[in-house]
Amino acid sequence: MAGVLPADAARENSRGALLAVEALTKVYPGGQRALDGVSLVVERPEIVAIIGSSGAGKSTLIRCINRLVEPTSGQIWLGAAEIVGVSRRELRRLRRRIAMIFQEFNLVERLTVMENVLSGRLGSVGFFASAFRRFPPQDIAGAYAVLDRVGLGGYHDTRADALSGGQRQRVGIARALMQNPDLLLVDEPTASLDPKTARQIMRLIRELATERRRPALVNIHDVALAQSFADRVVGLKSGRVAFDGPPSALSAETLTEIYGAEDWSQTIRRADDETEGRQ
Repeated sequence: MAGVLPADAARENSRGALLAVEALTKVYPGGQRALDGVSLVVERPEIVAIIGSSGAGKSTLIRCINRLVEPTSGQIWLGAAEIVGVSRRELRRLRRRIAMIFQEFNLVERLTVMENVLSGRLGSVGFFASAFRRFPPQDIAGAYAVLDRVGLGGYHDTRADALSGGQRQRVGIARALMQNPDLLLVDEPTASLDPKTARQIMRLIRELATERRRPALVNIHDVALAQSFADRVVGLKSGRVAFDGPPSALSAETLTEIYGAEDWSQTIRRADDETEGRQ
């Protein structure tokens, strides 16, 4: 499978990769094995869609990468930095390099759009500034610029609870960009959105990752969206990598391997379909 290395080979290449996951395993209390020796390497800025049925390990994988979930075993390299087993202080530093975009948006509803976006800088400013929400002028100017870029210019004083689902997701994206991260982790960004808004959000994530030359791992259920907007697809089944390759290589046989038997003819995009997502 393209992009997947045996553990020894991955270890030899991990320090030269943007991200390397090596033999990652997560066993929850009670014995549920959510991840079972997952290895993958991201060596260039690209959009990597993680697909698979519910319970396949998609969310656990991306949450292990920033240690919102503690791995049971294995290694995770972000460039030359190993994430598993570092001290809490070092983990805080490393988390500044990894931005998370959540399915549930994770906004503070009573705060304004600007306040939510600037919260992306909390890990980089001092305690006094973060406690009293006093940010440097360059951060405020950067927040206005990011809001314009995600299509929310003029919404800076709007409370988060007054926004639509698509607008809230754009605020979450803007907040993540304010970290200036080395890696974007995106957990089901379109799950609660209508089809048109879902395409707009995926297109925006792709454009921003491309503009900033940052890799993005996107956990997503919609196979057609993954094919439209990802450079690479990783399919998980029962906590293991069942597929790793370009979207064009997804076949009915592959989807049956990942999800189980079904008529996949209406799910797989044809080669002559619209390819606006990757243009």
